[in-house]
Amino acid sequence: MSISGDQNNPYNQPQPHPYGQVPAPQNPVPAQQNPYAQQAPPQGPAGGYGYPASGVPAAPPGAPGAPDGAGRGMSGWLWAIGGAVAASAIWGSVLFATGGFSSEPSPDLAGYGYTSDLCAETSMTPFENADFKTKANTGTASKNTNPQHSGAQQASLDTMWCNVSLEKENASSSDYSSTWLYNTATLHKKTDPAPEFADGYRSYEKQDASVGYRVEAVPGLGDEAFLVTRKDDGSTSSGSYVILGVRDGWMTYQSTWSSYASSRSSTKPPTADEVATMLKTSATETLKRLQNSRSR
Repeated sequence: MSISGDQNNPYNQPQPHPYGQVPAPQNPVPAQQNPYAQQAPPQGPAGGYGYPASGVPAAPPGAPGAPDGAGRGMSGWLWAIGGAVAASAIWGSVLFATGGFSSEPSPDLAGYGYTSDLCAETSMTPFENADFKTKANTGTASKNTNPQHSGAQQASLDTMWCNVSLEKENASSSDYSSTWLYNTATLHKKTDPAPEFADGYRSYEKQDASVGYRVEAVPGLGDEAFLVTRKDDGSTSSGSYVILGVRDGWMTYQSTWSSYASSRSSTKPPTADEVATMLKTSATETLKRLQNSRSR
C-alpha cells in the first residue's frame, strides 16, 4: 500500500486550536427586575485559554474523557479529536512496523524455487529419444566438464543456468559437428518481468541483420511463451538455432538449441520444427521439477 502526498496523514491536516476563544452569546436575556435580588457581577470579556465566556455554561464535571480537576472547561469534542489523532498515530505506527506503507509489490513466483544445479532438474528425455546423448568430458579441468551448471541467489533475483554439449549416438569421430543446449531460469523478486517479456522476443523479428528470425507465440506453457527460430540461409553447412522463452508469474525460463553440422557429416541434424518440439517437451517437465524443488 502506498500513500501519495499527505492527503491521508492526520498530522498534516489543520486542527482546531484547543485554546481558541469561545465567543460570548449575543443579546443575552436580561434578568427579571427584583429589588431584593443581588446585583449580578458585570459581564466580563469573552473567555480565553480554555475558559468559557461569562454567561456560557461550563462543561459539567466528569465529562467523558476529561480528567477530574483539570481542563473541565474544554469542550468534549476537543477530547474526541484528541482521541482520534492518537488512534491515527497508533494505526500509522502499526502500518509502518508491518510494512503497510511499502510500495514494493509482492513477487508472484508461481511456486518455483531456487536450485543450485539446474542440470539436475533439466529433463533430457526428449533429446535422448532423438538419439542425442551428453558428450563425454574432454578433460579433468572444471572448464572441460560437461554438463556445466551454476546459480546465484541475490536480493533482487535468483539465477540458474545449465549448459550441455550433445552428440549423436554412434557418431563418427570424423564428423565435424557441434550441438549445445543452454538453459537458464530466473526468479525475479523485485520487478515484474511481464511488461517487457514479449517485446524481448518480438525484437528478434525487427533485427536489421543478414540472418532473419521467425517468432511465434506458444500456447499452454506458463502465462506466456515464445519460440524464436532462425531462418535457414541455404548455405553448404546445416544447423539450427531455436530459442524457447517462458514466463510464469515472475519466473522466466529460456532454453536455447544451437547446432552445426558440416555437409560431410554422416548424421542428419534435426529440423527446426523437431527441435522446437524437443524444447517444449523438455521445458514442460523441467518447470514441473522446479516447482517441486521449492518443497525439498
